Amino acid sequence: MRNATKITAAVLAAGALTLGLTACGSGSGSGSGKADANAPLTVAATPTPQGEILTYVRDNLAKKAGLKLEVKEFTDYVTPNTAVQQGQVDANYFQHKPYLDDFNKKNGTDIVPVPGGTVHLEPLGVYSKSVKKLAGLKKGATVALPNDTTNEARALKLLEANGVIKLKAGAGYDATPKDVTSNPRNLQFKELEAAQLPRSLGDVDAAVINGNYALEAKLSPAKDAIAAEAAKGNPYANFLAVKKGNENDPRVKKLAELLTSPEVKKFIEDKYDGAVVPAF
Repeated sequence: MRNATKITAAVLAAGALTLGLTACGSGSGSGSGKADANAPLTVAATPTPQGEILTYVRDNLAKKAGLKLEVKEFTDYVTPNTAVQQGQVDANYFQHKPYLDDFNKKNGTDIVPVPGGTVHLEPLGVYSKSVKKLAGLKKGATVALPNDTTNEARALKLLEANGVIKLKAGAGYDATPKDVTSNPRNLQFKELEAAQLPRSLGDVDAAVINGNYALEAKLSPAKDAIAAEAAKGNPYANFLAVKKGNENDPRVKKLAELLTSPEVKKFIEDKYDGAVVPAF
């Protein structure tokens, strides 16, 4: 990605959170009072597709709209929110509402969606190197799941929707394998960080992988998944988010408009061929 700073999960694992945030640069308005409407807007994002969509906006739409846009890329699901909360970036674009609600609850943060609606959906998919359909999973097969709360529940609900397991009545966005009430194949669940799931395919019988990480691994939910989420009525669409109080920053509002423009819709449809779908 051009002109983008990549902060790897390895840096975070080494305990250098402060260093990682410093490398981001300083947000020009987050939590620091009234923003300068002419200052660059710095947005944190995961590389694919969020970073690519933002880069398209930056290179093709932002200048005409009078917006200076900077894209900072992260490879994990934690730092983009931490950076927004601490004012190191102005906004982020990487998450869905169930994940944000869970993050705020667990971390005491106050990050909110920017009014204007959702931008895109990355259908969650089940992938396998050993079987071509879920019915082909043998008894005792190992299925890898994302280990963050909402995406693990999402993965389990996808398996349930395809008749592989059943969850207890009322299992919500925080469902875990402990909520599985019927598991005829005695599937074994392996919980991994979402970014590691594509690399796990050689070691497990199947893995439920988030759309952005599937794309980075050259996997298409539309073509390679043996099961995938339906887009209609899906609560997991991604949006632009800011620290509460910054929703009316004119630069943020301008970016929100650009992200839901006809040009961005066409870009998503043309580039991702169903692996990412517009949600507006």
